[in-house]
Amino acid sequence: MTAPLYRRPVFLGYAAMVVVGVSAPFVVYPVFAMNVLVMALFASAFNLLVGYVGLLSFGHAAFLGSAAYVTGYAARTLGLPVILAVPAGVVVAAVLGLVFGALALRRSGIYFAMITLGFAQVIYFLVVQMPWTGGEDGLQGIPRGSFLGFDLSDRLTMYFFVYAVFLGAFFLIHRIIDSPFGHVLRAIRENEPRAVSLGYDVARYKLLAFVLSAALAGLAGSLKALTLQFATLGDVTWQRSGEVVLMTLLGGMGTVMGPSVGALLVLTLENYLASLGSWVTVITGAVFVIMVMAFRRGVVGEVRALVKRSF
Repeated sequence: MTAPLYRRPVFLGYAAMVVVGVSAPFVVYPVFAMNVLVMALFASAFNLLVGYVGLLSFGHAAFLGSAAYVTGYAARTLGLPVILAVPAGVVVAAVLGLVFGALALRRSGIYFAMITLGFAQVIYFLVVQMPWTGGEDGLQGIPRGSFLGFDLSDRLTMYFFVYAVFLGAFFLIHRIIDSPFGHVLRAIRENEPRAVSLGYDVARYKLLAFVLSAALAGLAGSLKALTLQFATLGDVTWQRSGEVVLMTLLGGMGTVMGPSVGALLVLTLENYLASLGSWVTVITGAVFVIMVMAFRRGVVGEVRALVKRSF
């Protein structure tokens, strides 16, 4: 017998997300809540690649940062509205993903990871050298503008705009994972030779997944530029790529909600321990080691396993 809609885990999960998301800006600082949503989207985009295809990228900051800079430049210098500036950043990230993926996917394993890191360093160098990026100062004073008549300079309005985009992107990722395309990706992750023997064009599936992941990471970067109203070199550094790996592993790689939970944990630690200065990195590293040893499948992965054993 099929369970009623309101008792299905997916429905309950989305209902919880709506309740938490709507109440969040009234409980915590709205800019912090927006930053969590942005990084949760970034981690979810990364998880689509590493969690469901098995491809570890050390260069995803290139997509986040390039989209942030393009959106910031389009909004501040070119005067484009949000409805055009954000897609511009996403398109640039997707094109970079297509180029990087077409080249990096010629190798696998650690070689693939190192190639993506190398490409990310190229983007970092270009951002430093190009005159329109502001160099080490970055792009400052990016206007939020308006969307469909709503003034995004208001923090609550901006929050709900970011939250709506996050929900839409999260739903898209969920649908991709549960689609026949997503099942093929999992088959490639589990046993690539068998997927090839079944007639699937593995290289094509991997490239499409890479481009989708890059585009969604670019969407996160575009939202980040509008949220914080600046784009800096920190968005394209290898440390940012390492941070998203940490978020995904903490929350649960290969789970839908895991990256979002991981992003919340990492950003909460960084925000509330900021007064400790450089010790934040030490504490975050210690937490990471403890969590990986205690929860090898991540927080969400362990909770899911516990629920399955209980019922």
